[in-house]
Amino acid sequence: MLYATLKLVHILSLIVWIGGMVFAHFFLRPAIQTLEPAARVRLMADVLQRFFNAVLVAILLVLGSGLWMIGRVAKQTVQSGGSFSMPLSWTIMATLGLVMMAIFGHIRFALFKRLQRAVVAADWAAGGKALASIRTWVGVNLAIGVLVVVITLLA
Repeated sequence: MLYATLKLVHILSLIVWIGGMVFAHFFLRPAIQTLEPAARVRLMADVLQRFFNAVLVAILLVLGSGLWMIGRVAKQTVQSGGSFSMPLSWTIMATLGLVMMAIFGHIRFALFKRLQRAVVAADWAAGGKALASIRTWVGVNLAIGVLVVVITLLA
């Protein structure tokens, strides 16, 4: 029961993270292109602030639940007399997950700070540049996230 609950937390957290990137990248951003730069940059800064806070929680849950599940399987395997060797798909999933977390760290703590500074300064051109960089890295993270899902489900 604990393993199933951890897996549920893991998957729901990933849905928030990857689903949020899909929404922002393919639906929100194109829909607000008709807004004036000041309104567009302010709106995106507000939306991203909320989303990034949710992603921080999701990352903690993904990391914690993933490590706990790996540890639980390893412990059970060793206790039953076996030798634990993490499956290749798990290794790839964990490695790419850590890469995604590092990219998110760059987005949240470097690029988003630039966006926030631009909003405070009412520098809409700088805000647009920050948003373009965020969009690029969110696209990279989204592609990696989809790859992880594909590898996990098809392996």
